[in-house]
Amino acid sequence: MSGRVWKFGDDVNTDVLAPGIYIKLPLEELASHCLETITPNFANEVREGDFVVGGKNFGIGSSREQAAQVLKALGIAAVIAPSFGGIFYRNAFNLGLPAIVLDTIDQIDDKHELEIDLKTSGIKNVSTGHDLTGEAIPENLLALVEAGGLVPFLEHKLGKNG
Repeated sequence: MSGRVWKFGDDVNTDVLAPGIYIKLPLEELASHCLETITPNFANEVREGDFVVGGKNFGIGSSREQAAQVLKALGIAAVIAPSFGGIFYRNAFNLGLPAIVLDTIDQIDDKHELEIDLKTSGIKNVSTGHDLTGEAIPENLLALVEAGGLVPFLEHKLGKNG
């Protein structure tokens, strides 16, 4: 997969991703407010296949699954960060959104173009020529991504009628 980078700093919390004041709105409306307190035009300018690169503790905060859900709804192909809030990390994979742990994001800047191989966690920064490698994504989590999330995975595995 390949796409453009949207880079953010440390401690981007779930309330910045899915603001609580909009949480009861339909998903599309909630998504239109994603990250607006940091990058006001993010939801309007993000494109299908783009990547979010965050700093330490990306997705820290409450357990709202909408934080990962809005990124997926906006077309984000993967999230890359040195560390994630634990619940966000699991919610992302449950929704079919890959979360790649990359120790250092110093060689990736906003608007860079990346190519990512999920099977190897290889990241090529097309803009700079740097090759980076994130932590390997466990096979069971890759299977969730390939299926489109936990529910489609279970539907396939168990048959639609259980």
